[in-house]
Amino acid sequence: MPDKNVIFMLDAHQAYIYHPGDECKKYAAENALLFQAISGTYIPLLNMLASLENDKIRFKLAVAFSAPLCTLLSDPVVQKQYIDWLDRRIELGHSELERCRKLPELTVNVKFCLEKIKQDRFDFTERYEQNLLKYFTLYARKGYLELLATTGTYIFLPHYADIPEILNAQVETGLYAHKHFFGMPADGFWLPYMGYTVGIEKVLHAYGVNYTVLDSQSILFSETEPVNGLFAPVRCTNSLTVFGRDSDNQTRGENQFIQNSIYRDQGRDIGFELSAEQLSCFYDKGSERQPTGYRYWSNGETERRQPAENRSRTEDLYNPEAALKQAEADAEEFLEHKRSRLEAAAALVDVPHVSLVCSYDANLFGQTWYEGLYWLEQVIRKAADSDIRIAGFSDLLQNDYTFQKIQPYPSAAYGTGYGEDLLDSTNGWMMRYVRKASLRMVELAGFFPDDTGLKARLLNLGARELMIAQSSEWAKMIHEGWNPEYAAARFRESILAFTRVFDSLGSNTVSTEWLTSLEHAHPIFPWINYRIFSRKK
Repeated sequence: MPDKNVIFMLDAHQAYIYHPGDECKKYAAENALLFQAISGTYIPLLNMLASLENDKIRFKLAVAFSAPLCTLLSDPVVQKQYIDWLDRRIELGHSELERCRKLPELTVNVKFCLEKIKQDRFDFTERYEQNLLKYFTLYARKGYLELLATTGTYIFLPHYADIPEILNAQVETGLYAHKHFFGMPADGFWLPYMGYTVGIEKVLHAYGVNYTVLDSQSILFSETEPVNGLFAPVRCTNSLTVFGRDSDNQTRGENQFIQNSIYRDQGRDIGFELSAEQLSCFYDKGSERQPTGYRYWSNGETERRQPAENRSRTEDLYNPEAALKQAEADAEEFLEHKRSRLEAAAALVDVPHVSLVCSYDANLFGQTWYEGLYWLEQVIRKAADSDIRIAGFSDLLQNDYTFQKIQPYPSAAYGTGYGEDLLDSTNGWMMRYVRKASLRMVELAGFFPDDTGLKARLLNLGARELMIAQSSEWAKMIHEGWNPEYAAARFRESILAFTRVFDSLGSNTVSTEWLTSLEHAHPIFPWINYRIFSRKK
C-alpha cells in the first residue's frame, strides 16, 4: 500500500520596492507591503518552525523565496525602516489605549494588537538578530525547510518564450541569487505564477534543475493521459520531474475556511476607519492612509459599515481564543479531507507514494488569513499523529526514472489558468516597452562581449533595470488596483533608465553621477554580469 503524503509549498515573493533614507516616509504605503509580510508571515513562520522543532515533530515545508524579497530582507536600510515602522505603531497603540479606556471590550483587542507588535519588535531585533534569512537557512540545513529557487525577478516566463536569452538570464540569475543568500544550490525551481509553456522545461533542465511544480491543468490536459492523475509526479520528455498542484483547495473561496465569521477581519483597520484627528499621532500631515495593524473585528456581519467607536453591539469583536479553536477544527477537517482522497488514490495506483501538493502564496498566512499559520501548525501537529506525512518534494524523488513521461500543457495559476490578467486592457501597454528593451539587451550583450570599467558598469546597470521592469508584479498591481499609479511609475522608471543606458552606449557618453546615483538607488543584484543575456553559441 503506498504511503500518503501532503506537500505544502509556500511562494514567498515581493516586488522590488526600495526607498532608502528619508524617502521611506514619502512612500510609506509601498514599503508597508513588505513590513506587513515580515510581521504577518515571516516572523510567525520562524516562530512556528521553532515551536515544532522544540516538540520534536518531524515534517518538511517547501518554500521559494524570491531574489527581490531576499535582497530587501537582508538590506540594513530596510531593516532599520522596519524597526521605525514598528515603533510608530507601538506609539499608536498607546494612543489607542487612551482613546478606548472607557470601552473595556475594545481595550482587550487593543492590547492584543499592541502586544503582537511589541513581540514582533523583540523577535526581529533580539531573537532573529534582524537577519531572518540566516534562520530560514538554519531550518533548511536542519531538514525542516526545502528551499526552491525562482527567477531573478517575478517574471511571467511565457511572455518571453520566443526570446531564449531572457529565459536563460532570469533562470541563471535566480539560481545564483539562491546560492548567494542561502549558501546552497537549489534542486527545485518555482515558476512565478506557475507560468509554463513548451520549452521552459528545457531551460530548467539545462541549468541542472531536477523538478518544478505546475498547475493541475498542465498535467490533466496533457495529450498523454497521466495514469496517476495528480497523485504522483511525472516527467517531461527531457526527464525534468513535474509535480501537479492540487486544485481542491479548502482554504479559500466561498464558504471555506478563510471566510469563517470567527476569524479576524483583515480588511477593517483603524488606519482607514478613524478620523485624521484621532490618528494625528500616527500620520504625518497630508500623508496617505495605510494599514496600522490595529484590527479589532471578526468577519461577522454585525453593523459592518459603522466606525469602530460608534458600534453599539460587540458581537463581532474579534475573539482570539475562539478563532484559534476554529483553526484547530479546520485543520482537522482539512487533514481528514486529504486523507480520504489519498486513501482512494492509493487503492487505484501502483506507486510507492501518493501525494497531494498544496501550494499557497505565502502572504495568505498571517496577512490575508490572520490565523493561517496557526492553522498550518495544527495540520502539521495532527499529521504527526496520523498516517499522513508532511513531506518535501525531494522525499518523493526516489526512482524518478520510473515516472511517466508526458508533455505538460501550457498553463498558469493566475487569471483563469493562463495568466491572461497579466496582459489585459489595464496593463498590456507595458509589454511592448519591456520586450523591446529585452531585445536591445540581447543585442548589447553581443555588441560588447568583453568590455570592462565604466562601460561594463553601465551595461550591468541596464541589465538590472531591465530585470526589474520584467517583473510581472507591476502588471499584477495595476490589474488588481493596488497602488496602480506607483506600479506604472516604477515600471517607467526602469524602462527609461534602460533606454538611457542604450542611448549612452550608442553615443559613447555617460554621466558618471547619474550612473552612481542609480546604482545606489537600486542595489539589487550587485553581482550581475550583463553577459548572461548573450546568445548561447
